[in-house]
Amino acid sequence: MPVSAELGALNKHVIACEKCPRLREYCARIAETKRRAYRDWTYWGRPVPGFGDPNARLFVVGLAPAAHGGNRTGRVFTGDRSGDFLYRALYETGFASQPHSVSRDDGMKLTDAYIAAAVRCAPPDNKPNPEEFRNCRPYLERELDVLKRLRVVVALGRIAFDTYLGILRDRGIIRSRSALTFGHDVEHRIAPDAPVLVSSYHPSQQNTSTGKLTADMLRNVFERARLIIMK
Repeated sequence: MPVSAELGALNKHVIACEKCPRLREYCARIAETKRRAYRDWTYWGRPVPGFGDPNARLFVVGLAPAAHGGNRTGRVFTGDRSGDFLYRALYETGFASQPHSVSRDDGMKLTDAYIAAAVRCAPPDNKPNPEEFRNCRPYLERELDVLKRLRVVVALGRIAFDTYLGILRDRGIIRSRSALTFGHDVEHRIAPDAPVLVSSYHPSQQNTSTGKLTADMLRNVFERARLIIMK
């Protein structure tokens, strides 16, 4: 089966997922009540699938959709300030066709990149619980298996970083997560046949509004990814 077809089938499973009642209830409630600024929108309100190029060599993993971002638009990192920051950096480094992503029908195309999240439903207070991480992890694992050309994984935030390392540990690729330290724009060479892992601060409003993460800092992460891919 072609990679695009495998991803399409996987995304249908993601969208139909009902494994986490707390998250499903929350997303549906937000989709019904909405935010005043988006009262004319029909919210997506379902689990949000991955998005990008089936031939990607770069895989970007975040935490979870935002209640009025991905949960509204139906596309990961789309329609919120985190996405504005991320897609601008991807555009400036040649991975995205445009610097802004406002809806799943806005014409955005990713080249050589694929974006997903550790949890596919918007969680209350942006805090999934351990069971919800476990329920969603098979989707992330399947994407990593299907995207066979991956050379670099960029983990946005400590939680995405730990989630990815947990997969590597359980697969016997690393012995322990403790040997790998999270930091911004830090390159981790895991194993000869494994993608290079680059850790980054998450482009959350908390990080970007305080200057902990600047546009230049995030762009540097994807410039590093581009250099690794091109070697």
